[in-house]
Amino acid sequence: MKIKGVLPKIARLYIGLFIFALGIVTTINANFGLQPWDVLHQGISINTSLTLGQASIIVGLLLLAINFYLGERIGWATIANIVFIGIFIDFIMSMEMIPIGSSFVMALVMAVIGMFLLGLGSALYIGVGLGAGPRDGIMVAFTKRTTQSVRLIRSSIEASVLVVGYLLGGTVGIGTLIMALSVGYFIQLAFKICKFNIRKIKHRYIDEDIRLIKNWMQQRKNIKIKAKE
Repeated sequence: MKIKGVLPKIARLYIGLFIFALGIVTTINANFGLQPWDVLHQGISINTSLTLGQASIIVGLLLLAINFYLGERIGWATIANIVFIGIFIDFIMSMEMIPIGSSFVMALVMAVIGMFLLGLGSALYIGVGLGAGPRDGIMVAFTKRTTQSVRLIRSSIEASVLVVGYLLGGTVGIGTLIMALSVGYFIQLAFKICKFNIRKIKHRYIDEDIRLIKNWMQQRKNIKIKAKE
């Protein structure tokens, strides 16, 4: 792959991850109740010395290990998703870039904006074609290994995450229910506006690059052997 083609992809990847993190912080600061995964992250943060972003990274790394164990392929964007969304969350919160929702109307508007930003960020970073996030990977892995629908698997995972996060002290409110029921719509809306069709994306995974490197090294070795002959 040529450098000229790589740099725009890298830029799009990290812009997408930043916007995704911006969406997460916007839904958190809406003060309206958190999304299931953020309830878990907050619960972990409350019970440890970790920041919200660091808790997100730790959960992501655990999910990455599970994905790998279950045989799901890992992309470079998967790694970037785990590390940089957490970093961006902490940066955005430390800079106080997003206000705190002070009324029901403001909270609702912020939740809507946050969900749209999640969709926009997803369209940008997934569209790079270097893999998706580890949470989506878990959903795919369990769907493949059961006879259940994607909807049931995803709902079961998020319900389990929500319960664990709540027991750890994470914030659950009316916004949690509203976002759980409507986040898919706003993500789909963002995809539509961006004319992004996730089914048309062909991903490139880390194992492919490893094979390319091994082949390149073997070719170099063969050239040296021939040169000596």
